[in-house]
Amino acid sequence: MAPSRSIVFLVLSLWGSVHSFQPLFTLNGKSTTHRDITRQAILRKTAEVCRDIAASEGRPFSLAIDNALTVEKVQSACSGNSTSVLSTVRFHTSIAIMYFSNALVDVVYALSEEHHFDDETFKGGREVLTTDVAAVKASVKLENYMAGRIILGRACHSLQDFYSHSNWVELGKTSPYSALITPDQNMTNLAGPDVATCRNCTNGDCANNLLPDLLQQGLLTSGYFNIFSSKKPAGKCSHGGSFDRTSKKDPIGGINKDTVSSSHGPLHQQAADLAVNATVELLENIRLAVGDTNFLRLMGLSQSTVLCFVIDTTGSMSDDIAEAKRVSFEIIDKKRGTQQEPSAYILVPFNDPSVGPLVLTTDADKFKAEINKLSASGGGDIPEMCLSGLQLALTAAPPSSEIFVFTDAPAKDADLKSTVSALIESTKSVVTFMLTDVLASRRRRSVPGQWARDGSSRAMNQVAAQLYRDLAKASGGQAIDVTKSDLSAATTVIEDSSTSAVVNVFQVVSNPGKPDKFNFTVDGSIKNMTIYITGTSSLTFNISSPSGASQSSSVSSGPLAAMTTAGNLRRLRLHSDNQTGLWEIDVNSNNPYSVKVIGQSSVNFIYNLVEPHEGTHGDYSLKEGRPLTGGNATVLVTVTSDAVKITEVTLYDSSGPTEVIGTLLPQDDGNILVTFTDIPAGDFVLRIKGGDSTGSRSTTNSFQRQASTQIKPSSISVTVTDVTRPVCDVVSTTGNCSSSVCSSSQWGLTANISDGVNGTGIDSLTVRQGNGTLNTSTSISGGVNITVASYSASCCSPSVELKIVDKVGNVRLCTGQVKAAAATTAAPANTTANSTAFGLHSVSVRHSLWCALLLPFFWW
Repeated sequence: MAPSRSIVFLVLSLWGSVHSFQPLFTLNGKSTTHRDITRQAILRKTAEVCRDIAASEGRPFSLAIDNALTVEKVQSACSGNSTSVLSTVRFHTSIAIMYFSNALVDVVYALSEEHHFDDETFKGGREVLTTDVAAVKASVKLENYMAGRIILGRACHSLQDFYSHSNWVELGKTSPYSALITPDQNMTNLAGPDVATCRNCTNGDCANNLLPDLLQQGLLTSGYFNIFSSKKPAGKCSHGGSFDRTSKKDPIGGINKDTVSSSHGPLHQQAADLAVNATVELLENIRLAVGDTNFLRLMGLSQSTVLCFVIDTTGSMSDDIAEAKRVSFEIIDKKRGTQQEPSAYILVPFNDPSVGPLVLTTDADKFKAEINKLSASGGGDIPEMCLSGLQLALTAAPPSSEIFVFTDAPAKDADLKSTVSALIESTKSVVTFMLTDVLASRRRRSVPGQWARDGSSRAMNQVAAQLYRDLAKASGGQAIDVTKSDLSAATTVIEDSSTSAVVNVFQVVSNPGKPDKFNFTVDGSIKNMTIYITGTSSLTFNISSPSGASQSSSVSSGPLAAMTTAGNLRRLRLHSDNQTGLWEIDVNSNNPYSVKVIGQSSVNFIYNLVEPHEGTHGDYSLKEGRPLTGGNATVLVTVTSDAVKITEVTLYDSSGPTEVIGTLLPQDDGNILVTFTDIPAGDFVLRIKGGDSTGSRSTTNSFQRQASTQIKPSSISVTVTDVTRPVCDVVSTTGNCSSSVCSSSQWGLTANISDGVNGTGIDSLTVRQGNGTLNTSTSISGGVNITVASYSASCCSPSVELKIVDKVGNVRLCTGQVKAAAATTAAPANTTANSTAFGLHSVSVRHSLWCALLLPFFWW
């Protein structure tokens, strides 16, 4: 395997050895993380922008902009006098995207000096930073806000690391170094490559290891860092820490301020405060370039969802297209200029064989014009490219979007089901299908008024429709079977979803169907509750409220709700009173059916699968892929309200039914780490339950919410093979071989040998060339097993080649030689072990990793 591929696995295993502010969480509770810095800066700058907008419009703005800001406080203040139910889900999600992207720099760019301002790479670091900032501005200009958030998170990491890794704080600076984000501003007072900057720490105390001359002259430096080699320029500072091998070489120690226990830990909070201010300055730079409205969109400050349609435009779809136009125009006209106006509009037409073009815009009139262009034509055979169209929409829409698909034909591209399912799962988007005339007997027409040439039946049979039902179930959406004449009654679900702060209270799919009773709890924050029940015409049900009142399926307007029916859909809009408490739905059917309960509430949650990693710090990272069947899983849950307290989180599969109860570990800012053990096979959804902030779970204070998208454990695990060669770090060579009689002089070599964090271990170490004596001992450094090799020989044998083999056969040849007339040589003149020609900074490797690791978030 190529060296660049080998290093990928090693880097992924080294997250725990990060040399930066902690990425997400801190175990000691005293240090500030990249997540804290990024979140605080975003809240401050967003609040400032909203304050300025309010002032320009003559509106009051009373929020104090300080370190006590929360997502909920900023969202509320920015919403002005809105009387609508407020949701912070999109704001929370956008911030999470940015801090996860920030944290990922420690994986993808773990060994890049420029991305961390290590090794005095100030000019290279600024180039990385300004390039990313330019890309953020370009993404916003293209209305690609999702890409902008990801790149912005990455840029924030590099900027924040500067204040921890350099001596900016030690120089007494109290404001950000603006030259870092200003490419035309000169960077002055940089310590030259031959300027000594540090001296040894004393008994582990590094408080005074920066040279006085450096500080007096105001010269800027940063620490050197390397996990493989101890080499660094003479007299230069190291980063420090157990994984930094350069810190073991004179000058010993480091200068980083990543945590309170780092080499310069007493200055940690000053560095973190400067990093916050610098991030605020960076955000202001972007704001000035893109404008206030686009900046707030980049931050995710929106109350509304996107309006996303995927529409079959083949010959028999004229009625469906007309209805899609009607309902979209109605939503646009009703909500234009309000906080409920859709944040973006997405349209994907599909035919056979064409798909697209994709229309993505924030301009309502442009969307109207594009959907107005649609007409029904073509489609010579029955199946159409429906999943290709849906796939395109999923890759364009932001996470947790509602996507509506209009079709009356089977999918010609059913082979894309797994791909679409994976996209649904990773984006957490909800897909609802409007399936018209599923049981119709008309024949497919290539154009209106003509029969299909092959005489095939027009009907979409139940097997074909099941594909759409499976995808709807996986996403938490619905598959609505309806006649074309009744389609307008079914599209009320689109209007329901376009309101603000929609929450999923309860949802279940029963397949195969069986009579069953379902309970769910409604809290006082929920308004405008709606129940959807889909099933065959023979299905009956009875709903009971907390007060004891009930209403059966035979009553369209009763004491609890007003019901409308369209095809297989029953929509019940509950009356505004008597909603708080425990409800029951009794369904009687032996055929497949679904029940879904939604409402409007400011109390909701977001979640992300994460995984713990080992190392000196210990932290969590965004998990790629699905949890393993029979294994454990950790979920980071963020609640969108300070007024509630989660007491229970479960994984629930209604087909069993199976329920896995999680163990809760509360964090700060409404975050909870939930661990599940021994997860069985199944299709699970995340459910949360709790009470008010006091922890009360009385009937009147209880609440529950349910995620829409399924979590599917995988039975396939990938074992990473040890493909990396052992590491040989030649620490020193000693001896004097200046004598003309070689046998009268000795020389020696000392090397640290390991198989890395992810290796299988050293199997053998032998002298391949050289006539000397080899002794070994073992030690542990930073969680890595180290074999210390001590070689000695006469000057008649002035070189040595060590052969190192790990337990799976990877081989490293480590060479060293003594220099003539040298009393002590700090490092060998020639050693292949210290070569870094492994593609560590390969652009292709990094970009592949970035795309792979951020795939769950890389939409819009």
